[in-house]
Amino acid sequence: MQRNRIFGSFLLLMAAVIWGAGFVAQRAGMEYIGPLTFGACRFWLAFIALYPVVLLTNRMEQKAQSKAGEDAVQKTAEDILKSKKIFFLAATLCGTILFCGSIFQQYGMVFTTAGKAAFITALYILLVPLFSLVLKHRPGIASLVGVGFGTIGLYFLCITESFTIAKGDFIVLIGAFFWAAHVLIIDRFLPHVNPAKLAMAQFGICALYSTIGMFIFESPTWETIVPCLVPIVYAGVFSAGVGFTLQIFGQRHTTPTVASLLLSMEAVFGAVFGFFLLHETMSNRELAGCALMFSALIISQLPDKLFQKKEARKI
Repeated sequence: MQRNRIFGSFLLLMAAVIWGAGFVAQRAGMEYIGPLTFGACRFWLAFIALYPVVLLTNRMEQKAQSKAGEDAVQKTAEDILKSKKIFFLAATLCGTILFCGSIFQQYGMVFTTAGKAAFITALYILLVPLFSLVLKHRPGIASLVGVGFGTIGLYFLCITESFTIAKGDFIVLIGAFFWAAHVLIIDRFLPHVNPAKLAMAQFGICALYSTIGMFIFESPTWETIVPCLVPIVYAGVFSAGVGFTLQIFGQRHTTPTVASLLLSMEAVFGAVFGFFLLHETMSNRELAGCALMFSALIISQLPDKLFQKKEARKI
């Protein structure tokens, strides 16, 4: 059991490493092609990369149905239309929100660094409990404390001494709100759909939106796409396909709290890879903001009991 937890944590950490390096690939891609062109190529590759995972899950479902017996098969046949409607709705909503989040992130990275984009994007972890208020779910003390630290960190990272925010940072920040909404939508539909199929479908919808926008707002050519193949392949196959697969199997062997902590490391890895591969640097003020934001990510995942104990001791 302990070995499975260690293995699951290792898979999640590897996913964070892959996603962190994905910010470098996205930033490098903006030197060659537009955000919509990059997104179209990336998500079509992600759509293809998840096909083997979907085949594997289909076989697992068929084996489960055969073991369940004829009654279960008959029940599935009766509910097939309803299941298709739910899946279509889930894929459409997730794909649309994913497109919005990714295009804001990708367009913002034209004007900002991979490291800053990684930390700003990671704010979605703090925004999720706030968004859950709309669903009448009260956030815990840890989440509220984390939001406070995150707000201060965002101020140091993005707000200049003249109280202005850089264009790229603001665009990426808008994307973080869509990433938070994406988490909540997936959480709503995940108990009713196959996660691998949903991921593949949302990638396909996102790729379709990007392709349409690419031909309307950009002028893609093979001469500009070919030099960008390495960033595209990494962002599509590894960041989306491999990273998502590692997340699925990793979360099966650990708790949601540990999973969130490990996956939040993508912000740190994004900054590290940006420094070593793209030679990006940050000022002392921006580094302080990164430290505060990372502290916020850690605090937001702590159990509320720790805060309650501290309050009890003071009383």
